[in-house]
Amino acid sequence: MPGRIAIGLGEILWDVLPNRRTLGGAPANFAYQVNALGGTGIPLSRVGDDAPGREALAELAARGVSTAHISVDPVHPTGTVLAELDANGVAAYTFPDDVAWDFLAPTEADLALAARADAICFGTLAQRSPVAKKGVLDVVRAAARALRIYDANLRQNFWDSGRIRASLRLADVLKINDAELAVFTDIFCLPRDARRALDVLLHRYGLKLAVLTRGAAGSLILAPGETSDLPGRKTRVADTIGAGDAFTAALALAWLHGWKTADLHRYAADVAAE
Repeated sequence: MPGRIAIGLGEILWDVLPNRRTLGGAPANFAYQVNALGGTGIPLSRVGDDAPGREALAELAARGVSTAHISVDPVHPTGTVLAELDANGVAAYTFPDDVAWDFLAPTEADLALAARADAICFGTLAQRSPVAKKGVLDVVRAAARALRIYDANLRQNFWDSGRIRASLRLADVLKINDAELAVFTDIFCLPRDARRALDVLLHRYGLKLAVLTRGAAGSLILAPGETSDLPGRKTRVADTIGAGDAFTAALALAWLHGWKTADLHRYAADVAAE
């Protein structure tokens, strides 16, 4: 799906697992997956002026991902996250704070990129510091012509209702998982039924799509006047890191190319399952 610019906005970090270390962060994963699907995925983030930061930039470049909009922080270290996998390959994360992406401050070049982007994906984690929150929301506001995807990405205690509401007001698409929907249900006093809860959010915030991923139980997408519900698939899972970002990248590109809701849903599910 060539010719579409999609920004992954927010954290870049190293996922430290018991037996390996991998470059991650939802924005970096999203940008990489957009590239893999034939679009132009560009991460907009910040790393430290340290060995992990230089290694991150080198690895992204080796994958063919642009690093032109990743700034280098002279003071704060490159982000890391401790990821522990359960028996089903699902990751739980611990995020040290005061790292480079907590001080994301967009440049004029970053804002100009946002103004010509076709899609932008952002989350809540990257807004955990006041500096980064302002930076993230400034970039999203600049992306006035883009499909603006809010991938909730709630981690630890790095979120509050204010950040969630501000993000929803800027979003065209909401993507959440089961655990995040439970949080949203409490914040917004939503119906306990998932479909009805998504429908409330869809109409309250004027969303184009509301997306719920349910792990082994599949996924659910609501659009105005449409519903698409796909069951889960039996797959052999090593871990789930990055699968959700592949889903989001595929969904974004398919929507930009005018696909119907059911078709883009199936395509996104197919890509995530690979």
